[in-house]
Amino acid sequence: MTARPILTVAEMGAADKAAIAAGTPGVELMERAGLAVADAVTQRFDVQPVLVLCGPGNNGGDGYVVARLLKARGWPVSVRALGEPATPDAQAMRARWDGETLPLDGALGEALVIDALFGAGLSRALDGAAAHAAALLASRPETVVAIDTPSGLPGDTGQPLGPSFIAGLTVTFHARKPAHVLEPGRSRCGEIVVADIGLGATPSTLFENGPELWRARFPWPSASSHKHQRGRLIVVSGDAWSTGAARLSARAGLRIGAGLVTIYAREEALAANAAHLEAVMLKPYANDLELEQAADQADAAVIGPAAGVTETTLLNVLALARTGAALVLDADAITVFRDDPGELFSVLDRDDVLTPHQGEFERLFPGLLKAAPERITAARRAAAKAGAVVLLKGADTVIAAPDGRCAVNINGSPWLATAGSGDVLAGFIGGLVSQGMDSFEAACAAAWIHAEAAELHGPGLISEDLPGLAPTVLRRLYEER
Repeated sequence: MTARPILTVAEMGAADKAAIAAGTPGVELMERAGLAVADAVTQRFDVQPVLVLCGPGNNGGDGYVVARLLKARGWPVSVRALGEPATPDAQAMRARWDGETLPLDGALGEALVIDALFGAGLSRALDGAAAHAAALLASRPETVVAIDTPSGLPGDTGQPLGPSFIAGLTVTFHARKPAHVLEPGRSRCGEIVVADIGLGATPSTLFENGPELWRARFPWPSASSHKHQRGRLIVVSGDAWSTGAARLSARAGLRIGAGLVTIYAREEALAANAAHLEAVMLKPYANDLELEQAADQADAAVIGPAAGVTETTLLNVLALARTGAALVLDADAITVFRDDPGELFSVLDRDDVLTPHQGEFERLFPGLLKAAPERITAARRAAAKAGAVVLLKGADTVIAAPDGRCAVNINGSPWLATAGSGDVLAGFIGGLVSQGMDSFEAACAAAWIHAEAAELHGPGLISEDLPGLAPTVLRRLYEER
């Protein structure tokens, strides 16, 4: 399978127009869309009364198709219309509907509701009867099926401008839109079905993060591989009382395939680390110059987990940047540059990876999130500014490269909301980068594997569990390669 694009509203419109220009009539595309929704409904629900809410545009046209097809399959169907159809294709589909049609007003009853009022292109707040319907249905999203996006949810941002529908099932076409992958839109869509309506391939630099995006370049060992060929990763430890985070990163790097993983620690932290390490090696360093010399033989370096927001951490980052190792900067290694982000950006290159959560992102890129329409744009601007890969953590983790490539995680897990999980993610990234994987793809693969591992465990997960869960995910990827 090829990587699955995420399309903006404009890109989706262009794909529709290209298909029509190539000879597929708009009414045929509408028929295919309505059929996909009707099939999704009949596969998930028993026969019951259905109320289809139709808007004046092509989303409403899809709704008339759904109404006709469900009625033909024996479902009791009625339509509530928000005005007359305003597009030729919607008018054609309204003419083919021979059932009951009433104005959209008043109570909606207890029927299964098909939301065909407005699609992803709506850029204003719902008002009037549409807003009233959204309020009436807000307490029972499991009985709402949205066509394209829940009405009131702009497709390019996923940020409602006012009242919006909340669906238990959303059927969209050809590709997800940003509203399907970014919060809060993602949560308002419920289950998302992406239906193929025959539009063909669409160029994009924004993708769903999944194995299709990076599986072909995952660094599996060959029969002749040895540990020195499988990547040399170093992790910088915190002080004597803050060593656990580095060990989490190191163990994660080892589990994901790095051949040699070494923790570098100051003398006072050696004993604390030594008491807990087996396959991960441990070496001392006295200052940033010694760390620089050590890292010059490494393929990748992780620094930041519990490193301390200190001058020592700042000097260590600058020292590592002078080596040939690709850097993975997390937590304190990000925050320590909050007073002069430009100093950090001046030493980074495109193979380095920054892994901020929202607060850390704001420290490095003040005001950027607020100024951007959504997290995808913010992460892309940040990657371009830093000249490095940026992984913006969250329920809707976004990974952006300085060349414009971007991916959004759609398998995020609530079980990752536990101390230390970010340290493991940094180690996964470092382990893959050390094996020669492109840094953007390594960050994408690590984020996906991280979430899959969390889902394998579920309730009760702690960060120490994650490295040990990775092999099950890796075996599945290996068998599917």
